[in-house]
Amino acid sequence: MKSVSRLLDFYWTVLWKSPGVAGRVQRAWRVFRKAGWRGMKWELGRRIAGHNDYVRWVRDYDTPTPERRDKVAQRVAAMQNRPLISVVMPAYNPNPAWLREAIESVRAQIYPNWELCIADDASPSPEVRAVLQSYTESDPRIKVVFRPKNGHISAASNSALEVASGTWIALMDHDDLLPVDALFWVAECIAEHPDVRLIYSDEDKVDEAGNRSGPYFKSDWNIDLFRSQNMFSHLGVLSTDLVRAVGGFRQGLEGSQDWDLVLRCMEHVEARQIRHIPRVLYHWRVHAESTAKSMNAKPYAALAGERALNEHFERTQVRATAEYLGFGYRVRYALPEPLPLVSLVISTRNAAASLRRCVNSIIGNTTYARFEIVIADNASDDIATRDYYQAVAQMQNIRVLRHEQVLDDGALKNSAVEAAQGEVVALLDDTLEVITAEWLSEMVSLALQPGVGAVGARLWHPSRTLQHAGIILGLGPHGVAGFSHQGMPGGREGYAGRAALIQSLSAVTGACLVIRKAHYQQAGGFDADHLKEAFADVDFCLRLGELGLRTVWTPYAELVHHVPAGGTAKRGAQASGAYLQDVAHMKQRWGALLQNDPAYNPNLMLTPEDFSYAWPPRTPPI
Repeated sequence: MKSVSRLLDFYWTVLWKSPGVAGRVQRAWRVFRKAGWRGMKWELGRRIAGHNDYVRWVRDYDTPTPERRDKVAQRVAAMQNRPLISVVMPAYNPNPAWLREAIESVRAQIYPNWELCIADDASPSPEVRAVLQSYTESDPRIKVVFRPKNGHISAASNSALEVASGTWIALMDHDDLLPVDALFWVAECIAEHPDVRLIYSDEDKVDEAGNRSGPYFKSDWNIDLFRSQNMFSHLGVLSTDLVRAVGGFRQGLEGSQDWDLVLRCMEHVEARQIRHIPRVLYHWRVHAESTAKSMNAKPYAALAGERALNEHFERTQVRATAEYLGFGYRVRYALPEPLPLVSLVISTRNAAASLRRCVNSIIGNTTYARFEIVIADNASDDIATRDYYQAVAQMQNIRVLRHEQVLDDGALKNSAVEAAQGEVVALLDDTLEVITAEWLSEMVSLALQPGVGAVGARLWHPSRTLQHAGIILGLGPHGVAGFSHQGMPGGREGYAGRAALIQSLSAVTGACLVIRKAHYQQAGGFDADHLKEAFADVDFCLRLGELGLRTVWTPYAELVHHVPAGGTAKRGAQASGAYLQDVAHMKQRWGALLQNDPAYNPNLMLTPEDFSYAWPPRTPPI
């Protein structure tokens, strides 16, 4: 009881240390309700480590000092081309003070070539009309359309779009804020990437008193994460021609009209034409009526999101459905008929007890109806294991491939995959235990999608703390790779939902990996020549990426991984000779990519593994 009391006292102290007390109390209650004391301890540990003091982070790295303003102004002056950026702002009865702040944040932009296109959706407040009238009369860069009848946000946005003359559209709400350098970074992105069509940035929240909190440091373009949440959102900038070509904003999608617009635009561009600026270029106002505070403020927005996603799948002829979960969306991909045969390749050596548990859990807890189990035996020589092989060899869908000499893990896997009869292969460690019946259906449905290579699962320690939510490059004691959110208690969604939503990642663990056999062979399998102890799975996934195949992680396939907590980190800390050779090979083979994972963000730390803020960020200085 004393430890619980101390935890409560300390947590309460942290809650009251900085602005936004009411929101912090609400978040603490949500954490406790979902994840109990272990969840609160996890969150507390992240805060007391000092890595997640956003007020200090903003002060140190994201405050526009006079020197920084001057450098931005100098770079603006040196620009050869300055595209006109039309900031599109639908407005309906906003707080007049916040409306003024929003407009002034645009007027304060260091980048000068902008226009602000506001459509007032018949606001009943005469003060709002007076504010807008005064701005349009005093600043020729501000255009205001006064709609005679309220038509909701999609219609208002289209009215603002009609008067936009810029080659680019920047989306902004009537009570949010832009930092002074926001449009400069957008213009620079356009200059550096002439073929870009869609641009988005990192974002945070600002409360009624102007205090910033809750930054979302995003990944680079991530189609699977985008289908799970509107990661594009703020600051979203789109090619005007593209927006008009797809018909602008659609009525009936209010609340998720921006997401729907980007979904339709995305369908007409290549992934390389969508660019992410890893800087906070948008401050989303948090108040009782804003979805920045909670989607419950606008429940119709969640339904509109489902519709936008499902119609996206219909247009692109993808057999999938989306469902709102409360913190994001789950996409279920349909399986083909007939089901492809899946070969479950289980690597093992002298591990009868764990192998039996693994096989029994597969047979007893798997709803996918068409699979074979291929046990890849690595020269086991104990009697119990040999006896178990004799027993399972009598079963119809189990084969044992024995090797008389010990092989490296990669060579063992490659040999077993060659012998697999299935169109799809699942690589499994014998230390796994299936706990969700749909695990294989989920992973196979993703592995069969066009453009997908490897698929990974959510793995738990027996203590129900997270072991694997995908692999992030650069994490770990030697800067090669580590597990996302390792050690996080069950009941938490992780940073911005990243431990509980389907997403693309650079790599997943080979302990549980599903892939088409043809893709496995196309990539050349695991590198058994250069990687003897570690990172063969990371290297394999990166080589799939070179072939244009993305790696996907899903939280809806869950297994228990019976390995010691922290085992991966300990292996790196012990640093055997073979391990260090693997580290050297990975750094030579993959170079700077290991420090710039496109599925991560340079504003996040490479240690620890909980998505804490980077001190300092790895973004290039001004």
